[in-house]
Amino acid sequence: MTEHKPETLLLTVSGKDRPGVTSAMFTTLTRAGVEVLDIEQIVLRRRLILGILVTAPRDWKRLRAAIEETAAALGMSVEVDRGIGDNKVRREGRSHVTVIGAPLKAAAMAAVAGRIADSGANIDRIERMARYPVTAIDLHVSGTDPDRLRALLSAEAAAQGVDIAVQSANLLRRAMRLIVMDVDSTLIQGEVIELLAAHSGHRAEVAAVTERAMRGELDFEESLRARVSLLAGIPSTALDEVYDELVLAPGARTLVRTLRRLNYRFALVSGGFSQITDRLADDLGIHYTRANELEIVDGVLTGRIVGDVVDRAGKASALRYFAEQVGVPLEAVVAIGDGANDLDMLGIAGLGIAYNAKQLVQDAADTTVNVPYLDAIIYLLGISREEVEAFDAEYGVVTPAPPL
Repeated sequence: MTEHKPETLLLTVSGKDRPGVTSAMFTTLTRAGVEVLDIEQIVLRRRLILGILVTAPRDWKRLRAAIEETAAALGMSVEVDRGIGDNKVRREGRSHVTVIGAPLKAAAMAAVAGRIADSGANIDRIERMARYPVTAIDLHVSGTDPDRLRALLSAEAAAQGVDIAVQSANLLRRAMRLIVMDVDSTLIQGEVIELLAAHSGHRAEVAAVTERAMRGELDFEESLRARVSLLAGIPSTALDEVYDELVLAPGARTLVRTLRRLNYRFALVSGGFSQITDRLADDLGIHYTRANELEIVDGVLTGRIVGDVVDRAGKASALRYFAEQVGVPLEAVVAIGDGANDLDMLGIAGLGIAYNAKQLVQDAADTTVNVPYLDAIIYLLGISREEVEAFDAEYGVVTPAPPL
């Protein structure tokens, strides 16, 4: 027996937005006794586009005339299309594709849309997550495997100079999650060990070795022990001076403040030093930390590390441990880092983000964020700038106004 598909009407209302449009349209539909099947509405620069899918009454032409009359009275235009059946169920292979640019140019969006079409997928919905200080757009895509789509768009992101994140559309995006962050050149600007080395006159030498280690050219533990040896003789009070010199990445406080309100948990996992990371954690409200401990004897740095070194494998181990402590699966962990020693933890996290990272790391990570704002990561989690600012306003936090 052939399944009967009901006739439907798609009403598309457009025009200058004003109060009462949606109410008036549904009042008219109420008189016809129709059933509402789907609704979509957007407002762009005070222009309203309202789509309503309803069951078609027997005298659908009379309803069309009534809808047209209502729209005309509101100064709006309306199209009424008659068809068969409900809105199509979105296909398998659903993803969120977040595009971030500063600026985001039309050519970049054309390229992204083109690659999505090439994959055989469809863009079901588009919404803006932020317009300042970056433009962030979230595309709801269906019809292709997220991993395949990620590979296609990764190359396009590099070619267009934008950041693109592809994530499976599932409930984990809305669940409580654990954020695990590197510290040096991620949470903070610069490298703590270089600031310390300035107190012993070895800053340039240490910086050169650090750069090679972050590119993966040197064994991390060996290079760290060599660099720390150059800190021997520095008074421990230099740690206080270095802490006072630290500059957080733009948006770091916003990222932590916003996600803590949503019950996210945070961990710092660093190849740096616990004497610094523990203080950062206290300052920002970070729940967990793991880092190397500098040996201090009689108020002076000895040039040695206490215990095992937190290296590439150590960071991944720490991430697993903190996920167990929080009680979330690895799929619910977001890892953020910039250097070669972050690769393992980025690889095992549900979402690994290379933040202003070395090319080696960008090539290996799930996604890259190259804009200089750490809170841009919020947009990858489905949270808009407007929601962040509204939430902040409730707590008396003032955010800079965007340019007109």
